[in-house]
Amino acid sequence: IRVAASLLSSAAGLRANAALAEPYMTLVSYFNSLRELGGAIRLMDDDIPARLQQLRTAGLPRRQRPVYVELTGRIRQEQIPHLLRRLEQRHDAPRSEDDPLPLDAVLASSMISVGVDIDRLGLMTVTGQPKTTGEYIQATSRVGRQTWGPGLVVVIYNWSRPRDLSHYERFHHYHATLYRNVEAASATPFSSRALDRGLRGTYVAMTRLGSNDLSPEDGSSRFDPEDSRVASVIDAFRRRAEAVAGAAAADSLVEALKGLGDEWWGYRKTPLRYGWRSPNPSPVPQEDVLLRVSEGGRFGHWPAPQSLREVEELSLVRVLGL
Repeated sequence: IRVAASLLSSAAGLRANAALAEPYMTLVSYFNSLRELGGAIRLMDDDIPARLQQLRTAGLPRRQRPVYVELTGRIRQEQIPHLLRRLEQRHDAPRSEDDPLPLDAVLASSMISVGVDIDRLGLMTVTGQPKTTGEYIQATSRVGRQTWGPGLVVVIYNWSRPRDLSHYERFHHYHATLYRNVEAASATPFSSRALDRGLRGTYVAMTRLGSNDLSPEDGSSRFDPEDSRVASVIDAFRRRAEAVAGAAAADSLVEALKGLGDEWWGYRKTPLRYGWRSPNPSPVPQEDVLLRVSEGGRFGHWPAPQSLREVEELSLVRVLGL
């Protein structure tokens, strides 16, 4: 109650500078469970408005009763686009009498971790330490995306919970080494889907980094599948696959790598670059590109993930009524 009311009141005190205040006018409250979120709804209806009135009486900035919504899996699918549009509505923007009031608070579950990419959000509270570090990073990265001001995340720990207490006691070290604590994503080694996603990029990286001739951006034009260094890369793949998945998987992997080598050799008909990093809308006409961004890449032959956070491409799903 005190944290939420203090943040809401303090944001109202910045209204003299509307551009400065805007990122902090909507408080995003993240909860680890629907039970905790349900309790917060009651507080937002009764206790927090009463606390805001107490702060106003004490001389702090005035803030009206918060206009809030719930963002959880209990929201109907067709309501989500409307809710996201309301989240994009700025407090300092002109509106007509028919427009809904801008949101002062959003009570969210883990649903907010993906798909909510709204630049204007800059203020969040996290009630209790999320169960995984990956979820913690995903949830808190929903705020602070604006370029005109930093985001503020306030973590509220429960002293009676050993896990929350542990994170409180090592708060600085945990956040200084945050990405070291991200849990590994499980995958079946050398399965067909894993190879589809990662084999091409790994093969190109190992081949490129193992040779000074191939290292430059245009060095992919000098690739030779018969080179002894390429053979050593394939042998490294084979030994790893044999140790993890057995001889049959290793033999299948070697055949796949040889096929990729033949494809790469065939792309050398025109000057070939590894990737395309340029403000120009398209590559130079006489050049070709080997790797493309797996999500939304326009140029390149082989899709390759750009980070470990990329999992699957977006797929269009159309539901037809029976």
